[in-house]
Amino acid sequence: MQPQPTGTTEQPAPSHSSPHIVAYLLDSTSSPPPLPPPRAAMPPAGSLTAEQLSFFDANGYLVLEPFSGEEDVQALRDRMAELIAGLDDGGADGTQHHRMEMDDYYFNSAENISFFYEDKAFGDDGCLKQPKELSIRFVGHALHEHDPVFKKFSFSENISSIFPSLRYKRPAIVQSRYIFKIIHTYIHTEPPSCTGLWFALEDATVNNGCLWAIPRSHKNSLKIRMIKDENGTYFDRPTPSYDHKEFVPLEVKSGSLVVIHGNLVHKSAENLSPTSRHAFVLHLVDTEGCEWSKGNWIKRKTAPEAIYVSS
Repeated sequence: MQPQPTGTTEQPAPSHSSPHIVAYLLDSTSSPPPLPPPRAAMPPAGSLTAEQLSFFDANGYLVLEPFSGEEDVQALRDRMAELIAGLDDGGADGTQHHRMEMDDYYFNSAENISFFYEDKAFGDDGCLKQPKELSIRFVGHALHEHDPVFKKFSFSENISSIFPSLRYKRPAIVQSRYIFKIIHTYIHTEPPSCTGLWFALEDATVNNGCLWAIPRSHKNSLKIRMIKDENGTYFDRPTPSYDHKEFVPLEVKSGSLVVIHGNLVHKSAENLSPTSRHAFVLHLVDTEGCEWSKGNWIKRKTAPEAIYVSS
């Protein structure tokens, strides 16, 4: 993995850190939606150093290692274990969780805590083939809103202090995911208005499905857009192909945070090892002066809560 700057010396953010809004999640030409009261005052600006900001601008990602202590890691893992223990073991109730990602259960999860199982987790009788803790693919997409343990971490000063450096005025979390051992390969393309935070709850290596990214790919325009409208859910163009040689592995220790630019091409390979690789993922956008795109798959009934509001 490439060496990266560390430290938290206060520095002014360069002009390139200003978020650019495009019509995938947000549309800067529209009026802002009604916003809830602010949750917290804006934290001190400049939590990232000038060197860190320069690396992030050049490469599209930044590893903060360490970011949080073992206490936070264990609290999130223990809480997820409690949530899973409270689930049924299968049958009719279990089958309702086993849906394809593009169905109503997935889309209705935007403001819920929903459980998504592996494609072959259930047998013909509708029951799980393995224990539920080995069958779940991920949990999403509103842990940060509805669970007190995950909300405490998501709205912590550790998280919020990153965004003044990136010149966010009213950042809000639009989705969260707890990801387990077995996941499928994805290449994410988000709008430049979105920043992803990937918090490692276990060591992530090339052997157990760490993140891979193409450095500097965020400087290219958005190559594909997923749209959900009256015509259904579809992509506006074929999925781009990438040479694996362009990707670099982002191996990190438990407690590390990977900050990901919204346009960075990145993926996570399927974990075929016996070693699990849990992670908690947040996506935030700046809601100041922006309106949610009608084509975005997340259809919220209420506006997302800001983690701070700048004066």
